[in-house]
Amino acid sequence: MTSTPTASPVRGTTQSAERLLLGQVSLAHLVSHVHIMTVPALLPLLPGHFGRSFVEIGAALTLFNLVSLVVQAPMGFVSDRLGARRVLIAGLVLGGLSFLTLAFAPGYGMLLAAMAAAGLANGVYHPANYALLARGIDGKRMGKAFSIHTFAGYLGTAISPPLLLGAAALFGVSRAFAVAGVLGIGVGLLMLATGREAPAARHEPRASEGTEPTPRPPRARLITGTVVALMGMFVLLNLSTGGIQSFSASALVMGYGIDLAGANAALTLFLFMSAGGVLAGGTLADRTSRHGVVAAAAFLATAVIAGILATTTPTVLVATLLLGLAGFLSGIITPSRDMLVRAAAPKGAEGIVFGIVSTGFNIGGLVGPLLYAALLDQGQPRAIFAVASGFMLLTVVLTLVQDRRARA
Repeated sequence: MTSTPTASPVRGTTQSAERLLLGQVSLAHLVSHVHIMTVPALLPLLPGHFGRSFVEIGAALTLFNLVSLVVQAPMGFVSDRLGARRVLIAGLVLGGLSFLTLAFAPGYGMLLAAMAAAGLANGVYHPANYALLARGIDGKRMGKAFSIHTFAGYLGTAISPPLLLGAAALFGVSRAFAVAGVLGIGVGLLMLATGREAPAARHEPRASEGTEPTPRPPRARLITGTVVALMGMFVLLNLSTGGIQSFSASALVMGYGIDLAGANAALTLFLFMSAGGVLAGGTLADRTSRHGVVAAAAFLATAVIAGILATTTPTVLVATLLLGLAGFLSGIITPSRDMLVRAAAPKGAEGIVFGIVSTGFNIGGLVGPLLYAALLDQGQPRAIFAVASGFMLLTVVLTLVQDRRARA
């Protein structure tokens, strides 16, 4: 009887701190995806703006991913040692300054320099975000927390084409880069102003775990077969969905007789439906332990849709609907994917493991932009969807193998 009045405020305080933490991390994730999509969203305009080919613009994206690849795993160690929140704010500000500088000093050389700096900033987000969530959210709510966090990232991806192309249409490409820059700096300053309450959530123990501190495992033990397999999954995910996100609008314009407005509408629906799929996937992730099967089934259906787009000539309406369905299905897998990584991470090393696994995105980003840009330069826009479908099928196989291995 006497414990009742004190228990409720503690729970309320804990959940309030969790909501603040989740809101901050999710907003940062939204910005990170806007920055990732800044050059892809403006891609149809950039060859004319910089006087360069698609492959040369693709090289800037490759540089972005190369730098992220090099720094992402080390940033996992830095996040766990110096504080994930501090590192996250630094990444937001650096990413914002990168695009803001590009807005006022245009040129292809500056594009390469800005993308290198933005790649350094991008290496911060996954290890810092996931470390904050893994330590600050109750285990019973982790699936939903991951889905909300991922939804915010997908929402950032979805709003990027209309936001940045709209800014470019009204004010020019340089001012579109400025929009991306100001967004990053603004959110970084917002986190500085609202960050005092966040540590209370970060230090709360998860309900599913004990309260005793767990020694940090040796670094050598973190590179397990499971972690390597999950990193491979991230490589294939980038090569498939990244190709559609960055190059499908140009492919629809070049190979399907669809104008730029219609192509961007189709891409925007794909991106918004992906965000919706993430929320649905979060509910599934909390209700099942078969995360690998959920991810594989959804991605197999996505591969079939990409194959249909590669082998037929749909109208703009049909293409838009197909891309929307593909987006929803591809979004479903992401919370299950994150739960698989969390399960593979020893307690106290979540940021490190997410940093290692997330380098798979950057490995895929080294190859994907050049591969898909070369297909466009060679007049093979339909191959964008065919190649993406092939990578999706490989992802399904790897996911099922990893799921069976984990259960064994």
